[in-house]
Amino acid sequence: MLCHGHDVQGSLVDRETRCVHYHSKLDIIAIKFYCCGLHFPCFSCHEESGCGHPAVWPKERFNEKAILCGACGCEMTVEQYMSCHSECPSCRAKFNPGCNLHKAYYFEV
Repeated sequence: MLCHGHDVQGSLVDRETRCVHYHSKLDIIAIKFYCCGLHFPCFSCHEESGCGHPAVWPKERFNEKAILCGACGCEMTVEQYMSCHSECPSCRAKFNPGCNLHKAYYFEV
């Protein structure tokens, strides 16, 4: 599905990047997976239809854009996302703070 000009893969339910696995009001980010360079709303979507070789973003690449805000289309670096306090720096949309519990699926910790 095209979301703010970006192709987002997975089991999407709307254009703000919510998926069948995570679809609350706050679940509005897509992550560009380091392994394949494709955007997915979550690790489960990547597992179901991704490259089959998941790899996390290494710390030395945290300055690269990898997070898409589903509300406005703002692209953030991993550093920006990790320090944004669950809020888009561009449009101030709130992100799900529970995503922090899963960061090891996406980023080197």
